[in-house]
Amino acid sequence: MTLPHHPATPAWPPRSAPRLFVPGPLRQGEAVEIDGPQAHYLGRVMRIGVGDAVVLCDDATGEWACRVAEAGKRNVVVVAETLTRPREAVPDFWLVPALLKKDRFDLVLEKATELGVRRIAPVLTRRCVADRLNPERARTIMIEAAEQCARTALPELAPVAKLEALLRDWPADRTLFFADETGGDPAATTFAAHPGPAAVVVGPEGGFDETERAAIRALPQARAITLGPRILRGETATLAAVALWMGMAGDWGGSITVMPAQAGDSGRIPHPNDSASPYPAETLTRGA
Repeated sequence: MTLPHHPATPAWPPRSAPRLFVPGPLRQGEAVEIDGPQAHYLGRVMRIGVGDAVVLCDDATGEWACRVAEAGKRNVVVVAETLTRPREAVPDFWLVPALLKKDRFDLVLEKATELGVRRIAPVLTRRCVADRLNPERARTIMIEAAEQCARTALPELAPVAKLEALLRDWPADRTLFFADETGGDPAATTFAAHPGPAAVVVGPEGGFDETERAAIRALPQARAITLGPRILRGETATLAAVALWMGMAGDWGGSITVMPAQAGDSGRIPHPNDSASPYPAETLTRGA
């Protein structure tokens, strides 16, 4: 007996649906008006029409499957239908990169977003070639990187700070790993030995000067590390340090699952590095 063939139901939203970050929080059934460059992208580049799917992320609740209700020349209106993924859990790891030349710092912003840092805090040092950062342009680079990689969370972008101010105001409970080109403890074992809220500071093209190096090492929370026997450019050292931390102390060892808090508990399940987890107060567990 031959059973009748029924075509598979198409996935919703389709993988080809355009993906955008928008201000939130989004809510089911809410109409969202999109204008400006994002509307141009949807209408002129992706050529979406009424009834088509669009995926929106709000960096608050997560990822939403939306349907186009109106498609005009200057604006597009979509309706949020289904929360398809909650906002991802992000390890509590900050990146403190010295400003670099524009194209190289663009790369740092893009890849740090992809790798999953929680906060990017650009720092100005004496040997920096660049001395300013356009925050709107930087945020655009980060958003585009997150959209391309299907992320549901964006890093926080802090204002550019001078190194002296950064060290003066450094949180007492956050380890600052210092990528010191003159030497330090091996990065991998040092990362693993210091779980909990952390950050890494990496210097500019010319490195830190002696006064800056001494000031960082004098910070009680600082731990000098080496990234190996080779001299690395600023952007290479920055991304190598982030990737290594994610592998040794971050979330590359297993999946992160947000679990509902149980009545009467503390609201979180202990991390494998229990006493000082690098994760925020959400309830987390590692998957196999």
